[in-house]
Amino acid sequence: MTVRHAGRILAGNVFLAAAALSLGLAGCSKGSEDKTGLSGQPIAKIAPPAGKAWADQVTRTPEGGYLMGNPAAPIKLVEYGSLTCSHCAEFSEKSSAPLRDEFIASGRVSYEFRNFVRDPMDLAAALLARCGAPESFFALIEQTFANQPAMFQKAQAAGEPAYNAAMNQPDAKRYAALAELTGLTEFFAARGIAKDQASACLTNNAEAEALAKRTQQQGEEFKIEGTPTFLINGSSIGSMGWEELRTKLQTLGAR
Repeated sequence: MTVRHAGRILAGNVFLAAAALSLGLAGCSKGSEDKTGLSGQPIAKIAPPAGKAWADQVTRTPEGGYLMGNPAAPIKLVEYGSLTCSHCAEFSEKSSAPLRDEFIASGRVSYEFRNFVRDPMDLAAALLARCGAPESFFALIEQTFANQPAMFQKAQAAGEPAYNAAMNQPDAKRYAALAELTGLTEFFAARGIAKDQASACLTNNAEAEALAKRTQQQGEEFKIEGTPTFLINGSSIGSMGWEELRTKLQTLGAR
């Protein structure tokens, strides 16, 4: 049994996705033509509402994501990310603080994270990260990415029979069984998502199906071939690391 920490569906029978989530994604995707509609001229800082900070403004979006920052920011950055993608975890580690403190805080850039679920373990983690108040979402996904190696290790240690047993549970119990197997239930409990609250979220089949459906529909709409994939102002700019994206944001006027 093999766990491949890469931006693609994890290898090995133990990590085969359910049919609704069987998305064969490459580790990187190519960029596309720049259609952001920005001139590249420096954009002045935009003040938040009195007594507030843009980084504290978090809302759910109609597309199913979570948006941090100025909803009217001239540069609207969207990340399609997977909580079992090591490239996404690396991006999170390098980008979280500067993206928040340098770009979002200025009001020039808003940042929306949309879960792009690639396998059942990813879906279980996504359900838990979305279980709390919107204000907790970004902290939870950042910490989930940091916990990714431990999550993989627990899954590896549990073995293929245990994983298959969890996958063979009825729909209402499958993701709770996976969360228990990988230590996610305990991990999120330590971060304010009580076990009964987690259980309710993990057995919410409507939310699980909606996540899977949005992954398929938006993946086709934006031709997403790997994670992380980024949009700026509704147009795909492909997949890249933090330093390249930071330069891109500065070039577009966030400077």
